Amino acid sequence: MKLIYSSLIIFFSTGINAQFDSLIWDSIERTYLVHLPSGFNGSENLPLVIAMHGGFGSADNLQNQSQLGEKADEEHFIVVYPEGVQGGVFDIRTWNAGWCCGHASTTDVDDVGFINALLDKLIDDFPIDTDRIYATGMSNGGFMSYRLACELSHRIAAIAPVAASMSMVNCSPDRMVPVLDFHSYLDFNVPIEGGFGIGPSTHYSSPLDSVMNVWSDLNACQNENDTIISNNQFTHIAWTNCACNYQVEQYITEDGGHSWPGGQPTPLGDPVSNYINANDVMWEFFERYSLDCSPNAIDEVGLLSDVILFPNPANNTLFIRTEQNVSDLLVSIYDLMGNEMHSSKGHNEIDVSQLSNGTYILRIEMGEVVWNRKFLKVE
Repeated sequence: MKLIYSSLIIFFSTGINAQFDSLIWDSIERTYLVHLPSGFNGSENLPLVIAMHGGFGSADNLQNQSQLGEKADEEHFIVVYPEGVQGGVFDIRTWNAGWCCGHASTTDVDDVGFINALLDKLIDDFPIDTDRIYATGMSNGGFMSYRLACELSHRIAAIAPVAASMSMVNCSPDRMVPVLDFHSYLDFNVPIEGGFGIGPSTHYSSPLDSVMNVWSDLNACQNENDTIISNNQFTHIAWTNCACNYQVEQYITEDGGHSWPGGQPTPLGDPVSNYINANDVMWEFFERYSLDCSPNAIDEVGLLSDVILFPNPANNTLFIRTEQNVSDLLVSIYDLMGNEMHSSKGHNEIDVSQLSNGTYILRIEMGEVVWNRKFLKVE
C-alpha cells in the first residue's frame, strides 16, 4: 500500500485560504499548498489548477512568483501547489518529468503516482469539478505538466506549461489534451530552439516547435503552425481545427526570460514579461475545455460548437472563424460591467483597436443560439 493520508493542516500567514498539508506516497512524505478562492463556502464544485514549481523552487515560491492565487480569487477556482522531492547535490526540490530533471529523474521518483493520489485526496477534501482539472508549472514544473498530459490525460483537461519543454521518450495519452505553451525568446535556461541551457541543469531540452507539433498530431489538428500575431512584443502561434474543437497554442515573448509572464520576479531570476500576463491568457484557455470532447462554450440558450475566436489576446482585430453563414451572425462585445462596447451584424472581422486594455465578453447570436467567450485586449 503506497498511500497514507495526513490529517495535519496548517494555515499560513498568507491568509485563511492558504492551507498546507501532506500525504505519504511511496514511503515519502509529500507536501502541498492549497489556495481556496476568496468567498469559498463549499457550496459548488470548482475547477482545480495544479501548479508545479521549478527546480530550486517550492509551493510558496511558485505561489508568490505566479500570483495565481489572485486569479483564483477573481475567477473562483482552486489552486494546489504540490512540492517535488528534495535531494541531489544541491538538495533542491525537483520533478521526475522524464529525462528531466535532477534528483527526482535520476532516482525515478513516482511523481505521476503522487499527483494522482493528491487528486484523490483533494476530491475527498474539497468540492472539485473532476471534469475541469488543469495543470501548469514553471520550468521543471512545466516539464512535469507535459508528463501529466501524457500519463494522466483521463484526469487532466488541459495544460499550460511555462518556460518548459517536454522530456518524454514516449507520450501516449488516453485522450487528447489541449496545450497552451508560454516561452520567451530570451529564455537561455530552456532555449526555445532546444539543446542545453546555461542554468545549473545539464539536461537536453527538445525544441519547442517539435513539442508543439507532437501535440498537434496527438490532437489531430488540421491547421498547423499558423502565426496569429507577430510583433515587437510577442508571437502567438496556433494549431487549430483539431478534434473535439481543441487547440494547441504558443505565446513567445520578446521580453522576459526564464520567468512567469506577468508574475513577480524572483531575486536571482530573469525579468518577467510585461507584454503577456500568463494567468489571464491561461485561464481564458482553460475555461474553454473540460474532459468532455467539446469546449466549454455553452450559454443558457444554446451552443455554437464550430466557432473559433482568434487571436486571443488581440490588439487590433478579432477574427471569427465559423462554418455558419456569416451574414446571420450578430456580434456584441461587453465589458465586465455589462456595458455594450460594440455591436455589428454580418462581420467576422471585429475592430477592437479602440478598446482599452482588459478583459471583455464577445457574444455571438444566431437565432436562438448564443455563444459567449472572454477575450483580452492588449496593446
